[in-house]
Amino acid sequence: MGVGVSGWPLAAAVSRLGQMGVVSGVVLDVVFARRLQEGDPGGHMRRALDHFPVPGIARRVWDQYFIPGGKAAGDAYKKIPIFTVNPGAALLELGVVSNFAEVWLAKQGHNGVVGINYLEKLQLANLAPIYGAMLAGVDYVCMGAGIPREIPGVLDRFVDHDAATLRLDVDGASPDDDFRTRFDPRALLGQSLPKLKRPKFLAIIASAVLAISLAKKSTGQVDGFVIEAPTAGGHNAPPRGGVTLGDTGEPVYGPRDEVDFAKIKSLGLPFWLAGCCAYVEKLKRALESGAAGIQVGTALAFCRESSLTDEIKAQVIRQVIAGEASVFTDPTASPTGFPFKVAKVPGSLSETDVYEGRPRLCDLGYLRQPYKKADGSLGYRCPAEPVAAYIRKGGKLEETVGRQCLCNGLIANIGHPQVQKNGYVEPPIITAGDDLANIGKFIKPGETAYSAGDVINNLLRERT
Repeated sequence: MGVGVSGWPLAAAVSRLGQMGVVSGVVLDVVFARRLQEGDPGGHMRRALDHFPVPGIARRVWDQYFIPGGKAAGDAYKKIPIFTVNPGAALLELGVVSNFAEVWLAKQGHNGVVGINYLEKLQLANLAPIYGAMLAGVDYVCMGAGIPREIPGVLDRFVDHDAATLRLDVDGASPDDDFRTRFDPRALLGQSLPKLKRPKFLAIIASAVLAISLAKKSTGQVDGFVIEAPTAGGHNAPPRGGVTLGDTGEPVYGPRDEVDFAKIKSLGLPFWLAGCCAYVEKLKRALESGAAGIQVGTALAFCRESSLTDEIKAQVIRQVIAGEASVFTDPTASPTGFPFKVAKVPGSLSETDVYEGRPRLCDLGYLRQPYKKADGSLGYRCPAEPVAAYIRKGGKLEETVGRQCLCNGLIANIGHPQVQKNGYVEPPIITAGDDLANIGKFIKPGETAYSAGDVINNLLRERT
Protein backbone atom coordinates (compact mmCIF):
# COMPACT_ATOMS: atom_id res chain seq x y z
CA MET A 1 0.00 0.00 0.00
CA GLY A 2 2.92 2.38 -0.52
CA VAL A 3 3.16 5.04 2.18
CA GLY A 4 0.09 5.55 4.36
CA VAL A 5 -2.51 4.44 1.79
CA SER A 6 -3.55 1.63 4.08
CA GLY A 7 -3.74 3.87 7.12
CA TRP A 8 -5.55 3.21 10.36
CA PRO A 9 -9.06 4.03 9.01
CA LEU A 10 -8.79 1.38 6.27
CA ALA A 11 -7.15 -1.23 8.50
CA ALA A 12 -9.84 -0.71 11.15
CA ALA A 13 -12.61 -1.02 8.56
CA VAL A 14 -11.19 -4.30 7.25
CA SER A 15 -10.69 -5.67 10.76
CA ARG A 16 -14.28 -4.85 11.71
CA LEU A 17 -15.38 -6.96 8.76
CA GLY A 18 -13.62 -10.01 10.20
CA GLN A 19 -10.46 -9.90 8.09
CA MET A 20 -6.88 -8.89 8.89
CA GLY A 21 -6.51 -5.14 8.48
CA VAL A 22 -2.92 -4.16 7.70
CA VAL A 23 -1.49 -0.66 8.11
CA SER A 24 1.50 0.45 6.10
CA GLY A 25 4.41 1.08 8.46
CA VAL A 26 6.61 2.54 5.75
CA VAL A 27 7.78 6.12 6.51
CA LEU A 28 5.12 6.53 9.21
CA ASP A 29 7.37 8.91 11.12
CA VAL A 30 7.14 11.47 8.30
CA VAL A 31 3.41 10.90 7.85
CA PHE A 32 2.76 11.35 11.56
CA ALA A 33 4.88 14.51 11.79
CA ARG A 34 3.08 16.03 8.81
CA ARG A 35 -0.33 15.23 10.26
CA LEU A 36 0.66 17.15 13.38
CA GLN A 37 1.88 20.06 11.29
CA GLU A 38 -1.54 20.17 9.64
CA GLY A 39 -3.12 20.65 13.05
CA ASP A 40 -4.07 17.02 13.69
CA PRO A 41 -7.46 17.08 11.91
CA GLY A 42 -10.02 15.20 13.97
CA GLY A 43 -7.68 15.02 16.95
CA HIS A 44 -6.82 11.38 16.26
CA MET A 45 -3.06 11.69 16.77
CA ARG A 46 -3.65 13.43 20.11
CA ARG A 47 -6.02 10.66 21.14
CA ALA A 48 -3.37 8.01 20.42
CA LEU A 49 -0.60 10.01 22.09
CA ASP A 50 -2.68 10.20 25.27
CA HIS A 51 -2.35 6.41 25.52
CA PHE A 52 1.37 6.18 24.83
CA PRO A 53 3.01 4.47 27.84
CA VAL A 54 5.72 7.13 28.31
CA PRO A 55 3.93 10.52 28.42
CA GLY A 56 7.16 12.52 28.36
CA ILE A 57 8.13 11.12 24.96
CA ALA A 58 4.64 11.71 23.57
CA ARG A 59 4.76 15.30 24.79
CA ARG A 60 8.16 15.95 23.19
CA VAL A 61 6.99 14.66 19.81
CA TRP A 62 3.80 16.74 20.05
CA ASP A 63 5.65 19.91 20.99
CA GLN A 64 8.19 19.41 18.21
CA TYR A 65 5.71 19.07 15.32
CA PHE A 66 2.19 20.20 16.24
CA ILE A 67 1.01 23.46 14.67
CA PRO A 68 -2.33 24.73 16.07
CA GLY A 69 -4.72 25.21 13.18
CA GLY A 70 -2.19 23.69 10.78
CA LYS A 71 0.58 25.18 8.71
CA ALA A 72 -0.26 27.82 6.12
CA ALA A 73 -1.00 26.56 2.62
CA GLY A 74 2.15 26.75 0.56
CA ASP A 75 4.47 26.51 3.55
CA ALA A 76 6.99 23.70 3.66
CA TYR A 77 6.70 20.92 6.20
CA LYS A 78 9.35 20.86 8.90
CA LYS A 79 11.89 18.23 8.01
CA ILE A 80 12.71 15.35 10.30
CA PRO A 81 16.21 13.87 10.69
CA ILE A 82 17.36 11.23 8.20
CA PHE A 83 18.01 7.70 9.43
CA THR A 84 21.63 6.56 9.60
CA VAL A 85 23.31 3.59 11.25
CA ASN A 86 23.19 5.50 14.56
CA PRO A 87 20.00 7.61 14.58
CA GLY A 88 19.49 10.21 17.30
CA ALA A 89 17.05 9.84 20.19
CA ALA A 90 14.54 12.36 18.78
CA LEU A 91 14.18 10.38 15.55
CA LEU A 92 13.89 7.09 17.42
CA GLU A 93 11.15 8.57 19.63
CA LEU A 94 9.25 9.73 16.56
CA GLY A 95 9.61 6.28 14.97
CA VAL A 96 8.26 4.53 18.06
CA VAL A 97 5.43 6.99 18.71
CA SER A 98 4.21 7.17 15.10
CA ASN A 99 3.94 3.41 14.70
CA PHE A 100 2.32 3.03 18.12
CA ALA A 101 -0.30 5.62 17.17
CA GLU A 102 -1.16 4.03 13.81
CA VAL A 103 -1.63 0.56 15.26
CA TRP A 104 -3.42 1.83 18.39
CA LEU A 105 -5.95 3.74 16.27
CA ALA A 106 -6.44 0.77 13.93
CA LYS A 107 -7.30 -1.48 16.89
CA GLN A 108 -9.95 0.73 18.47
CA GLY A 109 -13.65 -0.21 18.51
CA HIS A 110 -13.36 -3.87 17.54
CA ASN A 111 -11.68 -7.14 18.48
CA GLY A 112 -10.32 -7.87 15.02
CA VAL A 113 -6.79 -8.61 13.87
CA VAL A 114 -4.40 -5.82 12.86
CA GLY A 115 -1.06 -6.22 11.13
CA ILE A 116 1.62 -3.83 9.93
CA ASN A 117 3.74 -4.00 6.79
CA TYR A 118 7.38 -2.92 6.38
CA LEU A 119 10.01 -3.06 3.63
CA GLU A 120 13.22 -4.98 4.34
CA LYS A 121 15.02 -2.53 2.05
CA LEU A 122 14.47 0.20 4.67
CA GLN A 123 16.85 -1.52 7.08
CA LEU A 124 18.06 1.66 8.77
CA ALA A 125 14.51 2.72 9.61
CA ASN A 126 12.85 -0.52 10.75
CA LEU A 127 13.81 -1.31 14.35
CA ALA A 128 12.23 1.55 16.30
CA PRO A 129 9.01 1.46 14.23
CA ILE A 130 8.59 -2.29 14.78
CA TYR A 131 8.96 -1.79 18.52
CA GLY A 132 6.38 1.02 18.45
CA ALA A 133 3.87 -1.23 16.69
CA MET A 134 4.47 -3.93 19.30
CA LEU A 135 3.82 -1.42 22.10
CA ALA A 136 0.36 -0.96 20.61
CA GLY A 137 -0.27 -4.72 20.49
CA VAL A 138 0.06 -5.35 16.75
CA ASP A 139 -0.98 -8.89 15.87
CA TYR A 140 1.14 -9.49 12.75
CA VAL A 141 4.30 -8.00 11.27
CA CYS A 142 4.67 -8.48 7.52
CA MET A 143 7.84 -7.72 5.56
CA GLY A 144 8.95 -8.03 1.95
CA ALA A 145 11.26 -6.40 -0.61
CA GLY A 146 14.28 -8.34 0.55
CA ILE A 147 15.23 -11.27 2.77
CA PRO A 148 13.99 -10.48 6.32
CA ARG A 149 15.87 -13.30 8.00
CA GLU A 150 16.67 -11.39 11.20
CA ILE A 151 13.24 -9.88 11.88
CA PRO A 152 11.76 -12.89 13.75
CA GLY A 153 14.62 -12.70 16.24
CA VAL A 154 14.07 -8.96 16.63
CA LEU A 155 10.46 -9.64 17.59
CA ASP A 156 11.61 -12.16 20.17
CA ARG A 157 13.94 -9.64 21.79
CA PHE A 158 11.44 -6.79 21.80
CA VAL A 159 8.92 -8.87 23.78
CA ASP A 160 11.12 -8.26 26.84
CA HIS A 161 12.26 -4.79 25.67
CA ASP A 162 15.76 -6.13 25.03
CA ALA A 163 18.05 -4.38 22.57
CA ALA A 164 18.11 -5.78 19.02
CA THR A 165 20.37 -5.30 16.02
CA LEU A 166 20.02 -5.71 12.26
CA ARG A 167 22.90 -6.53 9.96
CA LEU A 168 23.02 -4.02 7.11
CA ASP A 169 23.48 -4.77 3.44
CA VAL A 170 26.44 -2.51 2.63
CA ASP A 171 27.85 -1.97 -0.85
CA GLY A 172 31.57 -2.69 -0.90
CA ALA A 173 31.59 -4.57 2.39
CA SER A 174 33.84 -7.60 2.72
CA PRO A 175 32.60 -10.97 4.04
CA ASP A 176 34.29 -10.17 7.35
CA ASP A 177 32.48 -6.87 7.82
CA ASP A 178 29.49 -6.79 10.15
CA PHE A 179 27.79 -3.42 9.94
CA ARG A 180 24.75 -3.24 12.21
CA THR A 181 22.14 -0.79 13.36
CA ARG A 182 20.90 -1.15 16.93
CA PHE A 183 17.86 -0.16 18.96
CA ASP A 184 17.60 -0.42 22.75
CA PRO A 185 14.02 0.09 24.00
CA ARG A 186 14.95 0.45 27.67
CA ALA A 187 17.60 3.07 26.93
CA LEU A 188 14.97 5.14 25.12
CA LEU A 189 11.83 4.52 27.18
CA GLY A 190 13.08 3.52 30.62
CA GLN A 191 12.90 0.35 32.70
CA SER A 192 9.27 0.12 33.91
CA LEU A 193 7.67 -1.49 30.87
CA PRO A 194 5.24 -4.44 30.77
CA LYS A 195 6.11 -7.57 28.83
CA LEU A 196 4.75 -7.42 25.30
CA LYS A 197 3.10 -10.10 23.20
CA ARG A 198 5.06 -11.33 20.21
CA PRO A 199 3.27 -10.64 16.94
CA LYS A 200 3.28 -13.35 14.32
CA PHE A 201 5.70 -12.79 11.48
CA LEU A 202 4.73 -13.16 7.81
CA ALA A 203 7.46 -12.97 5.18
CA ILE A 204 6.38 -11.60 1.81
CA ILE A 205 8.07 -13.77 -0.81
CA ALA A 206 8.00 -14.71 -4.48
CA SER A 207 9.57 -18.18 -4.49
CA ALA A 208 9.49 -21.49 -2.66
CA VAL A 209 13.29 -21.36 -2.38
CA LEU A 210 13.11 -18.20 -0.27
CA ALA A 211 10.26 -19.61 1.83
CA ILE A 212 12.27 -22.72 2.66
CA SER A 213 15.38 -20.69 3.45
CA LEU A 214 13.51 -18.33 5.77
CA ALA A 215 11.72 -21.18 7.53
CA LYS A 216 15.05 -22.94 8.23
CA LYS A 217 17.54 -20.12 8.70
CA SER A 218 15.71 -17.18 10.26
CA THR A 219 16.75 -16.01 13.72
CA GLY A 220 13.31 -16.85 15.12
CA GLN A 221 9.96 -18.35 14.20
CA VAL A 222 8.49 -17.50 10.81
CA ASP A 223 4.73 -17.89 11.17
CA GLY A 224 3.66 -17.84 7.53
CA PHE A 225 4.10 -16.33 4.10
CA VAL A 226 2.45 -13.95 1.69
CA ILE A 227 3.28 -15.16 -1.83
CA GLU A 228 3.23 -12.20 -4.19
CA ALA A 229 2.99 -12.74 -7.93
CA PRO A 230 4.63 -10.16 -10.22
CA THR A 231 1.14 -8.82 -10.95
CA ALA A 232 0.91 -7.33 -7.44
CA GLY A 233 1.27 -3.60 -6.87
CA GLY A 234 4.26 -1.83 -5.35
CA HIS A 235 7.67 -3.50 -5.57
CA ASN A 236 7.93 -6.80 -7.41
CA ALA A 237 10.67 -9.37 -7.05
CA PRO A 238 13.00 -9.24 -10.07
CA PRO A 239 12.61 -12.11 -12.57
CA ARG A 240 14.76 -15.08 -11.64
CA GLY A 241 17.75 -15.35 -13.92
CA GLY A 242 18.01 -11.65 -14.68
CA VAL A 243 15.87 -8.85 -16.09
CA THR A 244 14.91 -8.98 -19.76
CA LEU A 245 12.55 -6.31 -21.08
CA GLY A 246 9.67 -7.12 -23.40
CA ASP A 247 8.15 -5.04 -26.19
CA THR A 248 6.42 -2.76 -23.66
CA GLY A 249 9.66 -2.08 -21.77
CA GLU A 250 8.51 -4.14 -18.78
CA PRO A 251 10.41 -7.04 -17.17
CA VAL A 252 9.54 -10.43 -18.62
CA TYR A 253 8.57 -13.15 -16.14
CA GLY A 254 8.64 -16.79 -17.16
CA PRO A 255 8.33 -20.38 -15.92
CA ARG A 256 11.21 -19.95 -13.44
CA ASP A 257 9.13 -17.33 -11.63
CA GLU A 258 6.18 -19.65 -11.06
CA VAL A 259 5.86 -20.62 -7.40
CA ASP A 260 5.81 -24.24 -6.31
CA PHE A 261 2.92 -24.08 -3.85
CA ALA A 262 3.32 -27.74 -2.91
CA LYS A 263 6.80 -27.08 -1.51
CA ILE A 264 5.55 -24.15 0.51
CA LYS A 265 2.57 -26.13 1.75
CA SER A 266 4.95 -28.89 2.89
CA LEU A 267 6.50 -26.45 5.39
CA GLY A 268 3.29 -26.66 7.42
CA LEU A 269 2.91 -22.89 7.70
CA PRO A 270 -0.07 -20.83 6.55
CA PHE A 271 0.28 -18.80 3.38
CA TRP A 272 -1.74 -16.21 1.52
CA LEU A 273 -1.70 -15.49 -2.22
CA ALA A 274 -1.29 -11.97 -3.61
CA GLY A 275 -1.37 -10.37 -7.03
CA CYS A 276 -4.65 -10.03 -8.98
CA CYS A 277 -6.43 -12.24 -6.44
CA ALA A 278 -9.48 -10.07 -5.66
CA TYR A 279 -11.95 -12.35 -7.45
CA VAL A 280 -14.41 -14.83 -5.98
CA GLU A 281 -13.11 -17.64 -8.16
CA LYS A 282 -9.46 -16.88 -7.33
CA LEU A 283 -10.21 -16.86 -3.63
CA LYS A 284 -11.87 -20.24 -4.05
CA ARG A 285 -8.87 -21.63 -5.96
CA ALA A 286 -6.46 -20.23 -3.38
CA LEU A 287 -8.27 -22.03 -0.58
CA GLU A 288 -8.38 -25.23 -2.62
CA SER A 289 -4.61 -25.01 -3.13
CA GLY A 290 -4.08 -24.97 0.64
CA ALA A 291 -3.73 -21.21 1.11
CA ALA A 292 -5.21 -19.57 4.19
CA GLY A 293 -6.63 -16.82 2.00
CA ILE A 294 -5.65 -13.95 -0.25
CA GLN A 295 -4.15 -10.50 0.11
CA VAL A 296 -6.22 -7.66 -1.34
CA GLY A 297 -4.31 -4.50 -2.14
CA THR A 298 -5.32 -2.62 -5.29
CA ALA A 299 -9.06 -2.96 -4.76
CA LEU A 300 -8.81 -1.52 -1.25
CA ALA A 301 -6.30 1.17 -2.22
CA PHE A 302 -8.99 3.11 -4.07
CA CYS A 303 -11.91 2.58 -1.67
CA ARG A 304 -13.43 5.34 0.46
CA GLU A 305 -11.50 4.39 3.60
CA SER A 306 -8.06 4.46 1.99
CA SER A 307 -5.85 7.50 2.60
CA LEU A 308 -5.18 8.29 -1.04
CA THR A 309 -6.45 11.80 -1.70
CA ASP A 310 -10.07 12.04 -2.83
CA GLU A 311 -8.84 13.70 -6.04
CA ILE A 312 -6.55 10.80 -6.92
CA LYS A 313 -9.20 8.19 -6.15
CA ALA A 314 -11.81 10.02 -8.22
CA GLN A 315 -9.36 10.47 -11.09
CA VAL A 316 -8.38 6.80 -11.17
CA ILE A 317 -11.97 5.59 -10.87
CA ARG A 318 -12.93 7.83 -13.82
CA GLN A 319 -10.14 6.19 -15.81
CA VAL A 320 -11.39 2.75 -14.80
CA ILE A 321 -14.98 3.51 -15.80
CA ALA A 322 -13.80 4.96 -19.10
CA GLY A 323 -11.63 1.92 -19.81
CA GLU A 324 -8.46 4.03 -19.73
CA ALA A 325 -6.72 2.75 -16.59
CA SER A 326 -3.29 1.23 -17.10
CA VAL A 327 -0.34 0.06 -15.03
CA PHE A 328 3.31 -0.13 -16.07
CA THR A 329 5.91 -2.33 -14.39
CA ASP A 330 8.76 0.15 -14.38
CA PRO A 331 12.17 -1.56 -14.26
CA THR A 332 14.06 1.59 -13.23
CA ALA A 333 11.74 3.85 -11.19
CA SER A 334 12.60 2.46 -7.75
CA PRO A 335 16.00 3.33 -6.26
CA THR A 336 16.02 -0.21 -4.82
CA GLY A 337 16.54 -1.71 -8.27
CA PHE A 338 13.37 -3.80 -7.88
CA PRO A 339 10.64 -3.47 -10.55
CA PHE A 340 7.92 -1.10 -9.37
CA LYS A 341 4.31 -0.90 -10.52
CA VAL A 342 3.24 2.59 -11.61
CA ALA A 343 -0.33 3.61 -12.48
CA LYS A 344 -0.47 5.93 -15.47
CA VAL A 345 -2.22 8.97 -14.00
CA PRO A 346 -1.97 12.51 -15.45
CA GLY A 347 -0.06 14.90 -13.18
CA SER A 348 1.90 12.10 -11.48
CA LEU A 349 5.55 11.12 -11.89
CA SER A 350 4.41 8.46 -14.37
CA GLU A 351 4.08 11.29 -16.91
CA THR A 352 7.34 11.98 -18.75
CA ASP A 353 7.08 15.75 -18.55
CA VAL A 354 6.37 15.64 -14.81
CA TYR A 355 9.29 13.28 -14.19
CA GLU A 356 11.70 15.36 -16.28
CA GLY A 357 10.53 18.57 -14.62
CA ARG A 358 11.31 17.40 -11.08
CA PRO A 359 14.65 18.63 -9.70
CA ARG A 360 16.70 15.72 -8.34
CA LEU A 361 16.69 15.86 -4.56
CA CYS A 362 17.07 13.33 -1.73
CA ASP A 363 15.77 15.01 1.42
CA LEU A 364 14.07 12.03 3.10
CA GLY A 365 16.64 9.33 2.46
CA TYR A 366 14.70 6.15 3.31
CA LEU A 367 15.90 4.30 0.21
CA ARG A 368 19.53 5.35 0.51
CA GLN A 369 21.99 2.50 0.22
CA PRO A 370 24.81 2.31 2.77
CA TYR A 371 28.25 1.87 1.23
CA LYS A 372 31.70 1.30 2.66
CA LYS A 373 33.98 4.29 2.24
CA ALA A 374 37.73 4.11 1.72
CA ASP A 375 38.36 4.80 5.41
CA GLY A 376 36.07 1.93 6.45
CA SER A 377 33.19 4.10 7.61
CA LEU A 378 29.69 4.13 6.14
CA GLY A 379 28.40 6.55 3.54
CA TYR A 380 24.91 6.76 2.06
CA ARG A 381 23.80 7.26 -1.53
CA CYS A 382 20.59 7.04 -3.54
CA PRO A 383 20.47 6.68 -7.34
CA ALA A 384 17.56 9.16 -7.36
CA GLU A 385 19.67 11.91 -5.77
CA PRO A 386 21.54 14.50 -7.90
CA VAL A 387 23.64 12.57 -10.41
CA ALA A 388 26.90 14.36 -9.61
CA ALA A 389 26.52 13.64 -5.90
CA TYR A 390 25.77 9.97 -6.55
CA ILE A 391 28.83 9.54 -8.77
CA ARG A 392 31.00 11.42 -6.28
CA LYS A 393 30.02 8.80 -3.70
CA GLY A 394 31.15 5.97 -5.95
CA GLY A 395 27.88 5.25 -7.72
CA LYS A 396 27.65 4.51 -11.44
CA LEU A 397 25.99 6.85 -13.94
CA GLU A 398 23.87 4.09 -15.48
CA GLU A 399 22.33 3.37 -12.07
CA THR A 400 20.74 6.84 -12.00
CA VAL A 401 18.82 6.54 -15.27
CA GLY A 402 15.06 6.59 -14.79
CA ARG A 403 15.21 6.61 -10.99
CA GLN A 404 12.36 8.43 -9.26
CA CYS A 405 11.98 9.76 -5.73
CA LEU A 406 9.52 7.25 -4.31
CA CYS A 407 9.83 8.72 -0.82
CA ASN A 408 8.40 12.10 -1.77
CA GLY A 409 6.06 10.79 -4.47
CA LEU A 410 4.34 8.22 -2.28
CA ILE A 411 3.83 10.71 0.55
CA ALA A 412 2.26 13.15 -1.92
CA ASN A 413 -0.31 10.44 -2.74
CA ILE A 414 -1.93 10.85 0.65
CA GLY A 415 -2.07 14.64 0.64
CA HIS A 416 1.23 15.56 2.30
CA PRO A 417 3.41 16.81 -0.59
CA GLN A 418 6.52 18.69 0.44
CA VAL A 419 6.93 22.26 -0.81
CA GLN A 420 10.60 22.70 -1.67
CA LYS A 421 12.57 25.91 -1.18
CA ASN A 422 11.97 27.09 -4.74
CA GLY A 423 8.21 26.58 -4.37
CA TYR A 424 8.21 23.27 -6.21
CA VAL A 425 5.43 20.98 -4.96
CA GLU A 426 6.29 17.28 -5.00
CA PRO A 427 4.02 15.33 -7.41
CA PRO A 428 2.51 11.94 -6.54
CA ILE A 429 3.56 8.56 -7.88
CA ILE A 430 0.72 6.06 -7.72
CA THR A 431 1.26 2.33 -7.48
CA ALA A 432 -1.34 -0.35 -8.22
CA GLY A 433 -1.50 -3.96 -9.30
CA ASP A 434 -2.12 -5.16 -12.83
CA ASP A 435 -5.85 -5.63 -12.17
CA LEU A 436 -6.48 -1.93 -11.55
CA ALA A 437 -8.80 -1.83 -14.55
CA ASN A 438 -11.13 -4.32 -12.84
CA ILE A 439 -11.92 -2.42 -9.63
CA GLY A 440 -15.06 -1.05 -11.28
CA LYS A 441 -16.84 -4.29 -10.40
CA PHE A 442 -16.97 -3.11 -6.77
CA ILE A 443 -18.85 0.09 -7.67
CA LYS A 444 -22.61 -0.19 -7.31
CA PRO A 445 -24.81 0.99 -10.19
CA GLY A 446 -25.28 4.77 -10.19
CA GLU A 447 -22.31 5.40 -7.87
CA THR A 448 -18.75 6.55 -8.50
CA ALA A 449 -17.07 5.27 -5.32
CA TYR A 450 -17.05 2.15 -3.18
CA SER A 451 -16.16 1.05 0.35
CA ALA A 452 -13.96 -1.61 1.91
CA GLY A 453 -17.17 -3.42 2.79
CA ASP A 454 -18.20 -3.49 -0.88
CA VAL A 455 -14.92 -5.24 -1.72
CA ILE A 456 -14.97 -7.80 1.06
CA ASN A 457 -18.68 -8.58 0.78
CA ASN A 458 -18.23 -9.10 -2.97
CA LEU A 459 -15.37 -11.55 -2.42
CA LEU A 460 -17.21 -13.47 0.31
CA ARG A 461 -20.65 -13.51 -1.29
CA GLU A 462 -20.51 -17.22 -2.15
CA ARG A 463 -19.35 -18.17 1.33
CA THR A 464 -22.12 -16.50 3.33
